[in-house]
Amino acid sequence: MRGEPALLRDPWDVLVSGPAPDAVRIGLAVPLSGPLAMTAPSALDLAALAAEECTEAGGVGGRRVELVAVDAGRAPEVAAAEAVGLREAGVFDSLVGFHTSDVHRTLARAWAGRGTYVFTPPHEGGRSLPGVRRTGHGPHTQHAAALSWLVTHRRATRWVLLGTDYVWPRAVHRAARATLTSLGAQVVGEALVPFGPGDPGPLLDLVVRGRADAVLLSLVGRDLALFHREFARAGLDRRVVRLSGALEENGLYALGGDATGELYATMPSFAASPASADERQLALQERHARRAGVDAPVVCAYARGLYDGVRLAGALLAGHGRSGPTGTPPPRLARAEGLTFTELAAG
Repeated sequence: MRGEPALLRDPWDVLVSGPAPDAVRIGLAVPLSGPLAMTAPSALDLAALAAEECTEAGGVGGRRVELVAVDAGRAPEVAAAEAVGLREAGVFDSLVGFHTSDVHRTLARAWAGRGTYVFTPPHEGGRSLPGVRRTGHGPHTQHAAALSWLVTHRRATRWVLLGTDYVWPRAVHRAARATLTSLGAQVVGEALVPFGPGDPGPLLDLVVRGRADAVLLSLVGRDLALFHREFARAGLDRRVVRLSGALEENGLYALGGDATGELYATMPSFAASPASADERQLALQERHARRAGVDAPVVCAYARGLYDGVRLAGALLAGHGRSGPTGTPPPRLARAEGLTFTELAAG
């Protein structure tokens, strides 16, 4: 964890030390373990940058902003119970997080009536519960334009849907089926698998047996990277298009990049290249590099979302409603080539 020691606090240290009249504390429900844990370093870096900038701008009613991390990579009931228990004990005043949607659903129900909970990654759709602010895209908004582009421009008409067996992939599959049917494409296979590394053979066989020319992936984190490696090892990456709703820079580095030009992603933001038109993203990267140094983790989509979420939580605690341009970014499609992302027109 980077940054000032007092900025990112351990929850049990806060319980022992008690309240700090000159500080406002925001809980961070971030996957410190589990399949998404490899994204945590960059997310914690960007959350710390957001808290630092909020404090430098005057804080919340003149009080500095501190962050308290909760491991949201555990079972939903465990993560939710700890977050709610810490809130009840006065450890933090609001909650910001990215984690899988099964954790989100459980935490949102348990959090009811306890203040603001900002959930920042792509989400499962449906109605949001009171007090919950979701800043990411729902399944249809995140995937529809990308699916349409691939059907039209890559002639991807035979699709296999592969994901982890929990609420977000199931919602993505429902939305994708509807979109692909409207485009005249077919779903020729579907599978949902448990979290954790498993035998990829049956999934690869499903792609081959269905004579698929495209795969929609709703695996996440480490599981997604492992699948991509096996997909390439089987030689399928050269002839089958892949579209992922959860691929970001950490995952691309973990799988060793992609040289085929047939791996696509729909995450709402990526580390901007020097030619990017996203001036806000470029400025954020520059501030992050100055703060954390050249060895800092990449500014991935999860980290960018958490940065905006902390800024939003601070503004809500201050009674300002929101802080700066923290609105949901537009849908996008990017091709993952090598260790870079090339943005495509998906509208």
